[in-house]
Amino acid sequence: MEFHIKNLPSTRIAYVRQVGPYGPANSQAMETLKSWARSKNLLTKSTILFGIPQDNPETTLPAHCRYDACIVISKDFPLDGSTPDLNEAELPGGQYLICKVKHTAEAVGQAWTIIFSHLQTSGYTLDNKPILERYTGELLHLDYCEICVPVKSQ
Repeated sequence: MEFHIKNLPSTRIAYVRQVGPYGPANSQAMETLKSWARSKNLLTKSTILFGIPQDNPETTLPAHCRYDACIVISKDFPLDGSTPDLNEAELPGGQYLICKVKHTAEAVGQAWTIIFSHLQTSGYTLDNKPILERYTGELLHLDYCEICVPVKSQ
């Protein structure tokens, strides 16, 4: 598994939030977001989507876990408020440990174990920002995603 450190810029996002146990409902949130994005002609080869699990299921009750399905939008893209489930936010930039993985439950689960082991020997520690699953147009077609773990130097 390959890892690299990359500085990601702060970006404006539109997102749909799902609250409840992580799993199939996360996919539904992403499909809701994609449906909205299609209606606005925002799904292109250069589109960047994020899945952001906001809570650690080991410390947060499953019923309270939040998952955000996000799309990067330009600073001047108008959100008209016509979609009640759609919110906007600024995703913080910074250094991230990035790992490209096949987008299957098994591969992503294995990656989580390896990422945290790698982090212990990398000279970096976890930063206090959300962990991201990043999907770009090219990776989506190949059925891959990138897990982006916020880090800071030790």
